[in-house]
Amino acid sequence: MDKKEVLKVAREKEVKFIQLWFTDMIGNLKSVTIPITQLESALEEGKNFDGSSIEGFTRIHESDTVVKPDPETFKILPWSSAGQREARMFCDILLPDLTPYEGDPRWVLKKNLLALKEEGYTYYVGPELEYFYFKTSGSTEVLDFSSYFDLTPPDIGDELRMQTVSALEELGIKVEASHHEVAPSQHEIDLVYQDALLMADSIMTYKLVVKEIAQRNGSYATFMPKPIFGVNGSGMHVHQSLFKLNKNVMGSKIGERFIAGLLKHAREITLITNQWANSYKRLVPGYEAPVYISWARENRSTLVRIPTHFPGKEIADRVEYRAPDPACNPYLAFSAMLQAGLEGVRQGYKLSPPIEKNLYTLTEEERERLGIKYLPESLGEAISVTKKSELVKKTLGEEFFHKLLGNKARIWEDYRAQLTQYEIKKNLPVL
Repeated sequence: MDKKEVLKVAREKEVKFIQLWFTDMIGNLKSVTIPITQLESALEEGKNFDGSSIEGFTRIHESDTVVKPDPETFKILPWSSAGQREARMFCDILLPDLTPYEGDPRWVLKKNLLALKEEGYTYYVGPELEYFYFKTSGSTEVLDFSSYFDLTPPDIGDELRMQTVSALEELGIKVEASHHEVAPSQHEIDLVYQDALLMADSIMTYKLVVKEIAQRNGSYATFMPKPIFGVNGSGMHVHQSLFKLNKNVMGSKIGERFIAGLLKHAREITLITNQWANSYKRLVPGYEAPVYISWARENRSTLVRIPTHFPGKEIADRVEYRAPDPACNPYLAFSAMLQAGLEGVRQGYKLSPPIEKNLYTLTEEERERLGIKYLPESLGEAISVTKKSELVKKTLGEEFFHKLLGNKARIWEDYRAQLTQYEIKKNLPVL
């Protein structure tokens, strides 16, 4: 919709309030709410706000910023009631002169997609987001003990998923499928392929809807990568395609070079796709998460997988990158994966042979002989690797790049200083 259509629909549907959504540097959804009387001026001029209190935004002596809603993202929230109906719009963050603010994650992705368009390509993604339902936010007490694809009535999680899918569809977000995942009380809802910017907005909406529906039913949903020891963590496998002149080129030499780029730069972008200390509790051998940098067609223990190609279905050719987790900032994660793959296309990287073996059962010597490298094993290692990455610096922009590194360094230092129950249990009685 354009501005006029937004105003028309808002009046007809008797919308009373508009939530103006945006994300901070680490992907937390933020909002400022305005009454319907302020909608027209917000669409025309945006709304001023203090950006100095938002993680990764402006410093206190240069705090004035503008939040300007994108009319194409106007949607009425399905749980808002008549008489107090609310809508939401995603916003761009601007400087006082109305130029884009370089620290806005949405702008980072927009900027990368605009550059991609100049090269004649469009970038489509289809993520598979996993998450857990717990009884409360203060414990990991599960709602069910089902496993992969199980349907065990009465499945409370299944009912919550159906409500969530219905809400997403009302918001115009198309769902491909949903099901129970491997771990107890772990679930997955897959979104239909679409343009990367639309998908990043959809993921932010998806995560809010999952949590909202859970809360309204007296439960808690979390996208924490590894909330329970000894079971699979939650991932966000991302299926990706490049189109040129409406033709999917992922099944061509361009696709091979794109995969080679993802593999070559995987260690550099892991800080973006897996940004929390807890993310690296998921990236360990034995729990279906990728650890080793390799690719395959059938093998699901690799970092990159090429889903089965069906003759006559070239439009569905895609690459599945399996490292990201659902706690990433999707605007930054999509930007990083895109630029890693594109670097392979631009530089003509040669793709190594596929590894169709279970990588978890190979010895370290066998992996070394095959030239297989590892993803970073901790947030600290990921910081060290990304700090040297010109690719990530170019992708994010220099100022954003250094702010992000500073944020992650603070998180890592705080985490390293913590004492854990493991240490108390194992060390205290004997040391």
